Amino acid sequence: MIIPPGPLKVLVATQPVDFRKGMAGLASLVQQELRLDPFSGMLFVFRARRADRMKLLLWDGTGLVLVTKRLQDGKFRWPRPGDGVMKLSAAQASALFEGLDWSRMHVPRVPKPLHAQ
Repeated sequence: MIIPPGPLKVLVATQPVDFRKGMAGLASLVQQELRLDPFSGMLFVFRARRADRMKLLLWDGTGLVLVTKRLQDGKFRWPRPGDGVMKLSAAQASALFEGLDWSRMHVPRVPKPLHAQ
């Protein structure tokens, strides 16, 4: 998958969306329903009612990028449906995109150093 360099923030919309929506429709959904900026550089992940499909929306600095994926066999492991979004690490998002169980990945939280050593 082509992603911009540097740290990537990934947000998964927990409710299924209408998969007839394209870039403009998903960007509008991000703005109006999620109350977020679709042009922030964050990766937004959307699911269809059928758990075997996903769409990714990303502003790469030059334009909106829309990626669609359908698994040939099996289903993606999605977070439980809820309101709003769920934050994933870039590694968890990569596992989700590959059809793996992202929830088994441990993301260590490292505190920011107070000073250089």
